[in-house]
Amino acid sequence: MLSMPHARPMPAIGAACHELRVKDASGEWRLVLALASDAIVVLDVFQKTTRETPQRVIEQCRRRLEQYRRTFS
Repeated sequence: MLSMPHARPMPAIGAACHELRVKDASGEWRLVLALASDAIVVLDVFQKTTRETPQRVIEQCRRRLEQYRRTFS
């Protein structure tokens, strides 16, 4: 797994969740993902506009991760 400065763990979302940092000509982007035993689950992709990950993104990712686990467990 990549580490800082390219990625960081996101325990506020769940175990095995990470934020991947990507820069391109239009700005900075974040991919929030969860590592499952058989998949990499992309929970959200958003353009970075603030220093911290917005709380609404964290909550949305928690809901999506829970939905994934209910569906594929």
